[in-house]
Amino acid sequence: MTESNASDPAEDGDGTSDDGLPRDVVDEVERLTRLERGAVDENESEAYEQRRDELLDDHDFTARVRDDDGDDILVCHPEEWHDEENGVIRTERIDNIDRAVEIALEGTADPDDWAAVDEHNRDLVAAVKEAHGDVHGDNAAMLADFAGNHYAKPMESLTSEELAEFGTDYVVRNAWPSAKQQEVIAESIELVFETAEEPVPEIRF
Repeated sequence: MTESNASDPAEDGDGTSDDGLPRDVVDEVERLTRLERGAVDENESEAYEQRRDELLDDHDFTARVRDDDGDDILVCHPEEWHDEENGVIRTERIDNIDRAVEIALEGTADPDDWAAVDEHNRDLVAAVKEAHGDVHGDNAAMLADFAGNHYAKPMESLTSEELAEFGTDYVVRNAWPSAKQQEVIAESIELVFETAEEPVPEIRF
């Protein structure tokens, strides 16, 4: 399982916060980093890195990859913590360590495997949207983010327990769906499994 040590600051109705990265941004930063690491073409890799850095820059954050005993960790820090000249962290500027985000990039799947899983999930999202409309498609996209970034696995292989985590925790804290989406989330999950021609597990939320 991919873990992120993102803080859970108080958020407004749009899922943004005054002092930390919104959780949907954390998920997208992780997704772009994994795509960058798995890209074969150098220009493609640089494009993913640029998109990630621009996204972080919009929130006044920076990113670097730290080697932690052989395991790569993506570290995101507020720009204000860094020295303007050399980029080194100035410890006296750290006001709240929980604002930092650390994402383990090793463990569940290598970059190539993760990219293949993400491509599969996005294709499934497109199939759901084409067959059942935008609302179910948007819910499928939320599930794809969750399945890829948190478990690095195809959506249709999620267990009942993982789907419960998605419905009761991830959707509530990270995704901020519209009212129409919230009304049909369970149905959308069923449609994902049916579209993938897989048995629908018990949905407990």
